[in-house]
Amino acid sequence: MTPSPADEALSGSAPVRSEQDIVLSRQLVRKLTQQLKFSLVDQTKMITAASELSRNTLVYGGGGEMRWEIVSNGAKTGLQLAFEDKGPGIPDLEQALTDGWTSGGGLGMGLSGSRRLVNDFDIRTAPGEGTCVTITRWK
Repeated sequence: MTPSPADEALSGSAPVRSEQDIVLSRQLVRKLTQQLKFSLVDQTKMITAASELSRNTLVYGGGGEMRWEIVSNGAKTGLQLAFEDKGPGIPDLEQALTDGWTSGGGLGMGLSGSRRLVNDFDIRTAPGEGTCVTITRWK
């Protein structure tokens, strides 16, 4: 018997410490968005944002954790993801959120691109204290 979404946990976490963990985080987010019956477009947006933020957690934060929670706000249900690391933090957050800016060899779409793909975006960072990016997509 296949468990229904009601049988699934409403929250959990997964490590982000390797390339394989990035793949696993995408698979988990796909499963959760399917259970929540997100449209294919909304599934893709959330999976893409999760992939970008998982990669940032690994590459720039030295690894960390993805926490997930099924949340509700009145009649709306959503999926909230938090990507947290204990890395060096982001010294210039405004610059880091600028389209096209990159501190590495990427396309500069990680943070700014992820922000555009979700309904709610919050980032907490301080030099030497790591970074936590929380995103929510509502159904």
